[in-house]
Amino acid sequence: MPPITATAINCSLSARGRKSSTDAMLAVLTEHFEAEGVRVGKPIRIAARSIKWGVTSNEGAGDEWPKIREAILASDILIFGTPIWMGQASSVAKLVMERMDAFLSETDDKGRMPSFSKVAVAAIVGNEDGAHNASSQIFQALNDVGWTIPAVAACYWVGEAMGSVDFKDLQHRPSKVTETAKMVAANATHLARLLRESPYPG
Repeated sequence: MPPITATAINCSLSARGRKSSTDAMLAVLTEHFEAEGVRVGKPIRIAARSIKWGVTSNEGAGDEWPKIREAILASDILIFGTPIWMGQASSVAKLVMERMDAFLSETDDKGRMPSFSKVAVAAIVGNEDGAHNASSQIFQALNDVGWTIPAVAACYWVGEAMGSVDFKDLQHRPSKVTETAKMVAANATHLARLLRESPYPG
């Protein structure tokens, strides 16, 4: 059987520049997914791509979402990375979720959306409260458009509110982050294997 695969997306507000804390958290999850035998592609930085606002799978000339959509749906697992801004998932994350709204009208002859039998987890990081709020936004939206959410589906870190130390700058990774990332990867991989062998009937 081919290996389980995962696509990671980075919903940082920054289009380019130095490594972000969202990159760092995605790297933690990638490490543990690879330990489970999952093949994880290079993260897709959404803000660096030309993605139009809208709720269809193709918003016309110059829209790069169709290629990203193809990469996401070609994988068994989606790793959804976002920073926390104002206690919420970033506006870039919401753009991605809104584009996936198109899945609702893209069902097969058994009523299954293209995301059915695929698994989604989250990587969330910020210097303020909001990890639980962000994960609730992400998981409700993704579940609405067909993704399956495993037990322990979010790996997050929140620093001191308005603090000056970011996750990417920590000298030592918190043990709880490592423990949680390992659980997220193990559960998501297990679920993805089960769903590949026995997809939802529709």
